Amino acid sequence: MSMVLDGAGSLRVEGLWKSFGAHVVLKDVNLEVDHGEVVVVFGRSGSGKSTLLRCINFLEEPSQGTIEIAGIRVEGGGHRTRTKRERIRQLRIRTGMVFQDFNLFPHCSALDNVMEGPVTVLGRSRREAEATGRELLQVVGLPDKADAYPIQLSGGQQQRIAIARALAMNPKVMLFDEPTSALDPELIGEVLAVMRRLATDLHMTMLVVTHEMGFAREVASRMAFMHEGEIIEDGTPAQVINNPRRPETARFLEAVL
Repeated sequence: MSMVLDGAGSLRVEGLWKSFGAHVVLKDVNLEVDHGEVVVVFGRSGSGKSTLLRCINFLEEPSQGTIEIAGIRVEGGGHRTRTKRERIRQLRIRTGMVFQDFNLFPHCSALDNVMEGPVTVLGRSRREAEATGRELLQVVGLPDKADAYPIQLSGGQQQRIAIARALAMNPKVMLFDEPTSALDPELIGEVLAVMRRLATDLHMTMLVVTHEMGFAREVASRMAFMHEGEIIEDGTPAQVINNPRRPETARFLEAVL
């Protein structure tokens, strides 16, 4: 896999705030994910988890705070000057994101979906992008689906293609926003298996929003519990799951375990 993925990077979030009008969604969030770490973020709906991920890659402009990914540091808030726009572009190139609802291009085959970013954003030749794309389809267990279109694929297969598409940009950090929440129960395992391989075999740096506690217990380096826009607990899976420090964490775990 060295020809496709050439190493992980670190992620640092400092003093992150996000408001929509008078509604404060994120409150002074601080989070670090080191090289090769897998950090699972969990919490109730509306606690700010997805907004955190969207602020990290500037799909939402942070109201305040700093994001640093693989050495690219961007301040939130203020105007997007030409210099800031270029730094955001560099940050996004280093960041892969997998969404809840796949977001594949419906008019493109699986292979073309994987090739699109390297060709249009990174300027790779179609020949090089195709070779990488086919290798990544092998990684996610779908080498025989290169010519299939999204409508011909199950939800689990579409999500695995979405993971391959994100990996094709050779990211330093992978962000997963509840990647199994739109899947039927029997399809969840195949997506988690790919994510498990990224973590254990390829040592990808990953920030994962999920309620899959089995995956968190087995794969995560750390778990961070979000409550009302703040990270109120951060520790190893054993500590957080078996001996949570905060009553809010304990109540949530009682409901999902």
